[in-house]
Amino acid sequence: MVALGALVGVWLLRREARRAGLPDAVVDVGIAGVIGGLIGAKLLWTAEHAGEEPLFQLLTSRGGMSWFGGFAGGIAAGLGFMWRARLRPIAVLAAAAPGLAVGHAIGRVGCFLVGDDYGRPSTLPWAVAFPRGLPPTDVPVHPTQLYEAIPLVVLAVLLTRLRAAGTPDRRVFGIYLVIAGLLRFAIEFLRVDERVLFGLTVAHFAALGAMAAGAALLSRRG
Repeated sequence: MVALGALVGVWLLRREARRAGLPDAVVDVGIAGVIGGLIGAKLLWTAEHAGEEPLFQLLTSRGGMSWFGGFAGGIAAGLGFMWRARLRPIAVLAAAAPGLAVGHAIGRVGCFLVGDDYGRPSTLPWAVAFPRGLPPTDVPVHPTQLYEAIPLVVLAVLLTRLRAAGTPDRRVFGIYLVIAGLLRFAIEFLRVDERVLFGLTVAHFAALGAMAAGAALLSRRG
């Protein structure tokens, strides 16, 4: 599912880049972002769970990837390629926004299938147990993976329509950051991640950072 999400994300990036008249080098940026994202996602997840299992076992586990680590790693790798190809970062990031949302949603379906990143125990009719999950649980829990995936698809549709309507690149990417960050911040309260400060998790603070960056883009004029 991660591979499928990457392929769909790069395909959407290519389509949006052509619509905006950006060069084909944008696809290289997308591929670099995928590779950097995979590395960043695994490294941050491993750092968050350091001490729970041997380091090698964490790095090679069948699940365990942090979206914010992937986002940071992907953006860093992508920016490097943008600088090399002399592309305008905000134009490329705006073109990538729908693909980022869809790729993230598909990845969350993968989390659901592997039993990773689920939520707290629940008695709701759609609660799911993951007896072979990471970690295993026989108690039905909130399928927070799907709680995140479904709105992300809606967000991708919104971003695509905004771009088709000629919305400025800065606003498109700002909206993406604010909504994706707000969505994760809210869902994080249902998840079982370790609280690190003020009752919040690492993902909470990363989500706040994303929302702040998005708000800054939306507040700029010109």
